[in-house]
Amino acid sequence: MNTAYRTTDDHFQRLMHLLDLEAEAEKQETLRSLEKLSPAEAEAAGDSLIQLVIREEDAGLGGRILLTFGKRNENLHLPWSRIGTGSPVILSEEGLAHHAESAGWRGIVSRMNRDSVQVAFTQEPETESERPTFRLDRSTDEISRQRQRQALEAARSAKGNRLAVLRDVLVGKQNAVFEPVTLPFTNTPKLNASQNEAIRFALTAEDVVILHGPPGTGKTTTLVELIRAISRSGQTVLAVAASNLAVDHLLECLIAAGENAIRLGHPARVSPALREHTLDELAEAHPDMRLAHKLTRDAYILRKQAGKFFRVKPDPGMRQSLREEAKQLQNEARQIEDSVMERILSNARVICATATGLDAERFRGRRFEWCVMDEASQSVEPSAWIPIQYANRLVLAGDHFQLPPTVVSPEAVRGGFNISLMERLLQAPKVQISRRLDVQYRMHTDIMRFSSDVFYEGSLRADESVGSALLADLPGVTRTPLTECAVHFIDTAGASYDEEQEAKGESKLNPQEADLVVKKVHELMDCGVQAEQIAVISPYSAQVKTLREKLKPLELEIDSVDGFQGREKDVVIVSLVRSNREGEVGFLADTRRMNVALTRARRKLIVIGDSATVTTHAFYQRMVEFFESIGAYHSVWEEG
Repeated sequence: MNTAYRTTDDHFQRLMHLLDLEAEAEKQETLRSLEKLSPAEAEAAGDSLIQLVIREEDAGLGGRILLTFGKRNENLHLPWSRIGTGSPVILSEEGLAHHAESAGWRGIVSRMNRDSVQVAFTQEPETESERPTFRLDRSTDEISRQRQRQALEAARSAKGNRLAVLRDVLVGKQNAVFEPVTLPFTNTPKLNASQNEAIRFALTAEDVVILHGPPGTGKTTTLVELIRAISRSGQTVLAVAASNLAVDHLLECLIAAGENAIRLGHPARVSPALREHTLDELAEAHPDMRLAHKLTRDAYILRKQAGKFFRVKPDPGMRQSLREEAKQLQNEARQIEDSVMERILSNARVICATATGLDAERFRGRRFEWCVMDEASQSVEPSAWIPIQYANRLVLAGDHFQLPPTVVSPEAVRGGFNISLMERLLQAPKVQISRRLDVQYRMHTDIMRFSSDVFYEGSLRADESVGSALLADLPGVTRTPLTECAVHFIDTAGASYDEEQEAKGESKLNPQEADLVVKKVHELMDCGVQAEQIAVISPYSAQVKTLREKLKPLELEIDSVDGFQGREKDVVIVSLVRSNREGEVGFLADTRRMNVALTRARRKLIVIGDSATVTTHAFYQRMVEFFESIGAYHSVWEEG
């Protein structure tokens, strides 16, 4: 393996520069979206909540200050919002100069319902008004950026330790080492040959190994068995992923398999069904925490007496004295909390977290024998270095032929910031550090074949349990031409289904194509297919919004392709949207997005698009030719 840069410093300085570009681009995007809108428009767009007042005040674990807000008019519910549980937000006082990202108090939404939103703060907000109203704005995640920078610097400057060795392997200065398996592992009957081989190969890694899991191949199942094999041997595992959703899914599978794992992260960002496994909840149940709670409550009362919660400030001398006493009590509470959490973590063999959710203060000096990183292909490289600094060996699992990391800055993209560590390693010549899973358990063979041929060298095979499964085989579904074939492409060429630009924004929509989607949904339901068995996806957010409006009464799942990655349904309808005389395909040119779209369906895939437009791109020309070759091509004129 040789991916060497001129110097190690070159590599990490480049990543730091790209990280700064991305951070600034995210900040400017947030500012632009807020500053060009009035408060009411920002709320209507889902980026803000305005005219809020404090309903409740409380103290939380770790010295957090919990404030619950509701509308000033108690008869009003909170509107639809992109702000949700787990969102980073900025609180500011209305009526003052507003400049999101540079003023106000940062917090995390810990609970939200139709009437109120609770936000956890680590610092104590103050105000200049007696009875203020507030606004909440969506914010960038500065804590994650700080952790990425810390990890890059730790890796760059490492000398004479395990991190230095891993760094040199991962930047191509030395080759990865593999040794005969020393951990006991017997082939698991519930796994197929490629899954068992992947685990066996991973256990020989001294440095890094890659498990490549194409759609539906049971990557998570394989990772769970790998983690269990490591844990049974008495070794420790740090299991991470790029998203909270993926971490929760991995944890859920580990628990179902009988593995005792602990989930790190803000409880608000964890699935409610898994919160009992979080470090915070486990610490709450410890008997020593009773004293910590008493100290925290006492500190909270003193802060209130000091006039800290949005009221006119009392006598400065008295206020300072109360503040100092509150601070001392809170420090004592935190010492107890830290001690309890340290004991819990020290006894854990498997810890699960997002890569950016790892706190350097909590993990300083802690080592894991293994780091297993799921969704590694969706993580920018600086995020990957956060868990790497705490581990002796690294397992990267993902699929670099599906969606890459999300990057806002075009300049950062040009610099390669959207290339994950996993993809970079696989691009290196003569890479022999990976194994690919080759049996998929999701889709009919005809749904699988195109992606297998284009992205996976034709290596995928459908398990016999799914290879010939059709909609018509489901109970209550009528046998019709629509339900008795697995793939259906409807070509709208020549029908004047022209794309449109959304009124405010840069996304595209195609109303007539959306109407055709609605028609096919009703046809499927007339055949006995249930709404919960159908998903409709599109690469364009404006089309997703249009489809949601048109299909609202049916309550079926409608999402962007990006939002549906990792998901599956019996039926998936894909709306391509693009239809123009110029043959412009926009970001459909990122064929990895289409690989995701084409591999979500189990029994029925319907693709709707304008062949005259999309086949200007070689990938879509090949796709349409494939549909023709299996008899799946239909003109819109056949729809009547």
